[in-house]
Amino acid sequence: MILLGLETSCDDTCAAVTDDERILSNVISSQAAAHERYGGVVPEVASRHHLDLVNPVVDAALGEAGLGLADVDALAVTRGPGLIGALLVGVSTAKGLAAPLRKPLVGVDHLHGHVAANFLAPDPLEPPFLCLIASGGHTLLAGVTSYEGFEVLGQTLDDAAGEALDKGARLLGLGYPGGPAIELEARRGDPAAFEFPVAMSRDPGLDFSFSGLKTALLYATRELDAAEVERQRADLAASYQAAVVDQLISKLRRGLARGEWESVALGGGVAANGLLRERTAALCEDAGLRLKLVPGELCTDNAAMIGSAARFLDPAPYPEYLAWTAAA
Repeated sequence: MILLGLETSCDDTCAAVTDDERILSNVISSQAAAHERYGGVVPEVASRHHLDLVNPVVDAALGEAGLGLADVDALAVTRGPGLIGALLVGVSTAKGLAAPLRKPLVGVDHLHGHVAANFLAPDPLEPPFLCLIASGGHTLLAGVTSYEGFEVLGQTLDDAAGEALDKGARLLGLGYPGGPAIELEARRGDPAAFEFPVAMSRDPGLDFSFSGLKTALLYATRELDAAEVERQRADLAASYQAAVVDQLISKLRRGLARGEWESVALGGGVAANGLLRERTAALCEDAGLRLKLVPGELCTDNAAMIGSAARFLDPAPYPEYLAWTAAA
């Protein structure tokens, strides 16, 4: 089944064409430059940019695939979770494209999309597996036992891992997006130079928390003058990144011990972090488990993952989906 997928849950405008597990096109228009001055995503700004970008991005995805809208069997779109205004742009666009041709439409959960990125070629992963999803808006452990969905085993109680990295980068004057900026700076630093707390380390559950870590970095920078922060910025970044990754790996290890999992997968923008990928690979090697690492363009928000999830869900026929709205 050839699917045209749309993803506009946050600040990336995405469209992709998939044919079962094959990606025929995957177009991502990033708004990072538009939000850099604010140090984070401004919902109203994101929504307005989606309005300007969504039609050209859809045209680019169809053109790259060498297809027209009439060649598509069905459409798929992210309905949530995400920024409500951004989601509404995607949902409205999908309805507007599907309805005139009476094409069916599939509504997809954004997090299911991150899981389903692992189902794509060239090396599709089969359930069951444990998936760590870490992004700017979400951090959770997902137990994946079928293609149709997943079970949330643990999730963040406050900030997401990506959000903590963004805010940490702002405190260190490293710009936006924070994850890549901190990773780059951390390469020059000593991860043992500062002792930051690894939250929930004594909690027996699988939930996460990053707000205390963010506060610890704030206090650490306040105790140093501007010149000293500048001198030790790389060490601060390396120690902060290590604390984020330590918590993710700790909960992943604990989740593996609680189930009979055959494989491990990562999803979300933070899954592109080099240290996290290295630590996860070492953990899986020690446990004798298969590790699936999708390429970077499938870690961040994209529409190919939405198309991948949609093929396992029931499409809504015309005109049923005309009553749809977004679910933030």
